[in-house]
Amino acid sequence: MADARRQLRSGTVVLGGMGLLAAALTACSGDPDKRCVDRDSYTAVKGYRVVSDKNCTSTGSAVDAGYYYGGKKKSGWVSGGSFTKPRSGTGGSSGGGHSVKRGGFGSGHGSSGG
Repeated sequence: MADARRQLRSGTVVLGGMGLLAAALTACSGDPDKRCVDRDSYTAVKGYRVVSDKNCTSTGSAVDAGYYYGGKKKSGWVSGGSFTKPRSGTGGSSGGGHSVKRGGFGSGHGSSGG
């Protein structure tokens, strides 16, 4: 009976440890979502045209390329992101680097009725 209880406890510890490891790896993922784009290709409807990564890594590229972080990709174009790399721990692909602001007690937004 004691052996079964000890085995169950060690299995729980292993499973709990695996959950913590998975959460830590997810929170500390390496690079945020980034794509190499042609900076000169911007249109209001489509965004920026996605090009090969070699255009962002080589110095002699014929395309004015840069890494574009976040956004949504559709049919070889990406929009809604930023050329500014997100800081570590900000969640990666946010839409354009804007923070969410919420109201509530002490937020200073709105007015009190009277």
